[in-house]
Amino acid sequence: MLSLTGRSLPLRVWLAVPIIYAAAVLGLTALIGVLLDADWQATLSAVLFGTAAAVTALIGIGVEWPRCRRVCLRVAYPAAVFAAGLLLGDRTVPTPLAILVGLPALVTLVILCRQDRQEDSVVVD
Repeated sequence: MLSLTGRSLPLRVWLAVPIIYAAAVLGLTALIGVLLDADWQATLSAVLFGTAAAVTALIGIGVEWPRCRRVCLRVAYPAAVFAAGLLLGDRTVPTPLAILVGLPALVTLVILCRQDRQEDSVVVD
């Protein structure tokens, strides 16, 4: 699902990718902060949303959509994600909340990537 093999990517998965990605990174940042006993908290930033937008744009390349969806969604949605990062930048998230939301998001990303690898190995064989 998350590869550039040209297989059809479900729209709902593609729409969820930046949210899941940002939540996973935020959760890992908070968890590392707890493990290191750091005095900083996880924050929403333009960098976090920018990388989420880049990942979303990248995995949308291999998807075959009608022209209207390609223009409206594949370009506008990552741009909207980045714009949200500019608006929400430098907002701290409480550490327990970031971990509570981020770790399940990380598990979801791992499951999606593993499913993609298994589908790739079936197609190749």
